Amino acid sequence: MRAASLAVFVVFAVAGFGFASWASRIPFVRDGLDFSEEQMGLLLLTGAVGSLIALPLSGMISARLGAARTVLLFAVISSVGYVLVSFGVQAGTPLWARVGLFVAGVGVGVWDAAMNLEGATVEQHLGRSIMPRYHAGFSVGTVAGAGIGSVVAHAQVPLTWHLSTVMAIDVVLVVLCVRAFLPTHGVDGAADTIEAARVAAEAHVTDAAADPATAVEPGHGHSLRDTLATWREPRTLLIGLVVLAAALTEGAANDWVSLAVYDGFGTTEGVGALGLAVFLAAMTGARLAGTALIDRIGRVPVLRLSGLAALVGVSVFAVVPSLWIALLGVVVWGAGAALGFPLGMSAASDDPRRAALRVSVVSTIGYSAFFVGPALIGFLAAHTGYRLALLVIAVPVAIGLLVAGAAKPLPPERQGDPSTLDR
Repeated sequence: MRAASLAVFVVFAVAGFGFASWASRIPFVRDGLDFSEEQMGLLLLTGAVGSLIALPLSGMISARLGAARTVLLFAVISSVGYVLVSFGVQAGTPLWARVGLFVAGVGVGVWDAAMNLEGATVEQHLGRSIMPRYHAGFSVGTVAGAGIGSVVAHAQVPLTWHLSTVMAIDVVLVVLCVRAFLPTHGVDGAADTIEAARVAAEAHVTDAAADPATAVEPGHGHSLRDTLATWREPRTLLIGLVVLAAALTEGAANDWVSLAVYDGFGTTEGVGALGLAVFLAAMTGARLAGTALIDRIGRVPVLRLSGLAALVGVSVFAVVPSLWIALLGVVVWGAGAALGFPLGMSAASDDPRRAALRVSVVSTIGYSAFFVGPALIGFLAAHTGYRLALLVIAVPVAIGLLVAGAAKPLPPERQGDPSTLDR
């Protein structure tokens, strides 16, 4: 279990490192392709479309291949995509950049969903909340990626060398880590299913079939009817709204903070990348410290405090004239964006019997916002500038605040109760 938990943490960190390495060079990509705000929004939307196409299939793919194989395969796909983007930018060929970003979007979407499912599996085995720490791993990776991106941007390292090296490192680390994942089941009957493993952990037995009322027969997962029913659960959808707000808040910063600092304050590309690093460092600190705060005051109060902090932070960043005060706003914004996504994953997995389906639904909603929302902000920025355009995320954050109560932990007596579908 310790090896599996560490492996999940590192895979989250590797995912964050690769993504931030790309995000830190977005100003270079914009200048290299000579794109306007609308064209940059369309470019990022291309990657979002790839993720949106792939995400609904992530549960089926993970069930067939297992989490380890799914993470590895789609880590390779995302890495190939980002390398294609770098060659497209260096060659001044927008088509190759778009194709590469579409491929990267497919890879990142399924990879992220699969590693969240594996994280939920480990969390259920451990019997305690650990998901925020896994997402802190993602943040650690993003801080490292953005920091190195800032350095290589100052050094004017070619994008192809930068991203190719990063993606090679990512793939090697994923290969090493997935060997320690808990076994999950494909259709060939090789191991327990994800769901059966959770039931086994909860019952403290090794054979999930020991309890026919709750076990999942090896070789079979949830039916299509079960999957569709999960998309009609009010509680799951409300948790999805909370995660949507948090994911959009985080994704918008990842994609646009560096450009907003670069253009909005007339700084260099390196200072823009530093702005992103400040945001990511604030997220990392909040995620590492957040577990103790959750244990002290509870999941729902933490979600509400996080939403308020995100509102204050993005507002300060968008309107103040001073770069250094704006960066303080970025710190508050990053802290506010830190815990919504991992707490949503934990809330979705409260009931071990339906955790896989609910995590898949909430992940799809969250990552859809993470990838699509920031791209659409690019179109708004053409009329308002990047800083003011980021104020639009205040709307979903406010909605997330209103529905945060849906993430209240399910009491043990309601876990596995079919009536929870209607709540």
